Amino acid sequence: MAADLNIMTLVVFGVLFLALGSGIWVAFSLLLVGLVGMELFSSLPAGPNMASSIWATVEKWEYVALPLFILMGEILFRSGISERLFKALVPWLYRLPGGLLLMNIVSCTLFAAVSGSSAATTATVGRITLAEFDKLGYDKRMAMGSLAGAGTLGFLIPPSLIMIVYAILAEVSIGKMFIAGIVPGLLLAGVYMAYIMYQGIRRPEIAPRMQETYTWGDRLRGLKDLAPTLLLILMVLGSIYAGYATPTEAAALGVFGALLFSVINRQMTWSILMECLKGAVKTNAMIMLIVLGAGYLSRVMGFLGIPAEITKFIVGLELSPYTLMILLGMVYVVLGCLLDGFSIVVMTLPIALPMVTAVGFSPIWFGIYLVLMVEVSQITPPVGFNLFVIQGLTREPIMQIARYALPFFALMLLTTAIITIFPEIVLFLPEYMVAK
Repeated sequence: MAADLNIMTLVVFGVLFLALGSGIWVAFSLLLVGLVGMELFSSLPAGPNMASSIWATVEKWEYVALPLFILMGEILFRSGISERLFKALVPWLYRLPGGLLLMNIVSCTLFAAVSGSSAATTATVGRITLAEFDKLGYDKRMAMGSLAGAGTLGFLIPPSLIMIVYAILAEVSIGKMFIAGIVPGLLLAGVYMAYIMYQGIRRPEIAPRMQETYTWGDRLRGLKDLAPTLLLILMVLGSIYAGYATPTEAAALGVFGALLFSVINRQMTWSILMECLKGAVKTNAMIMLIVLGAGYLSRVMGFLGIPAEITKFIVGLELSPYTLMILLGMVYVVLGCLLDGFSIVVMTLPIALPMVTAVGFSPIWFGIYLVLMVEVSQITPPVGFNLFVIQGLTREPIMQIARYALPFFALMLLTTAIITIFPEIVLFLPEYMVAK
């Protein structure tokens, strides 16, 4: 790369890391770096460009789905869904190796399909399962570790908040991204369950046998407690896949269904509704601030030619596609120790996506790869959100919880390697649905 471009790149990234290291909010750090880049290296006016960039970002209709899915998750968080899931699943899981530890995986998988949030999934399921595991004498390391790992499914199994942001920034279909996440999400859940069952066979003491017994009648009667969750999944995802609704319309359907479910369950009052609305506003404002800052920084880097030159430089190294993905994975693991998932996506996408597509990977596939890397960041200290959620539930030290989650960290990397070697796992369903 040319010497002047080297200087621009060093200055831009140097200011970025300095701003982040000084404790400035991520969104304002991104805006600051964009301003510095425009003022120092471009003759274009920085202020008007920031205004037009922010407007170009917020005017996209697809972003309306974001606060709606967040609101749906907030309502479900307070609707008693975790208690019903626990009651319905116990008769089906208690005799399997690993016993009710599998509850973390199955409950998180089901709740992820209606919440779109990793932190909400972890908190909702953990409020019930961790207390029950403690009473039953289950191994706390496996209980907390499996919850930390399974809670990340909230980002991978659709509808996913982070998939919405990725799809808009990468200019790919939100619906295709949702469809692409189904098989990898179930694959990761299956890998987690296989590991827990293996540990249950090898070390039966991690999951003491329950004294209660359940009949097939108990199992079938318990399905009524699963019905609202399954119906909500059908309303949201089924309407998208069948072509009856856009993701934004499906999100509105989901909010209606969640409200109806909470009213029927007698878990909704005016004060709870206000809490849900406030929580949704705060979460959406945090995400959109980051998106706005990243949108401006992306425009500035595009004006300066940094992403194109970095892509040309990396491609010129003639790395194999797998080597490139390994190096990117290492970068994402490091970033995951420092930043939240949304920041990782919006900051790296302008540079990473052109490189990945240049070596032949699909943008849809890369979206799932990136979501898996973001999931890894949810359980890496010191800023792993899931670790903080579990700490709030258990009062255990963060580093202790991170050690408990280490096997599931490794299983996430294994799943990422599998979809990299066999990208058809991600692409089969989107291509099949389009062809159909």
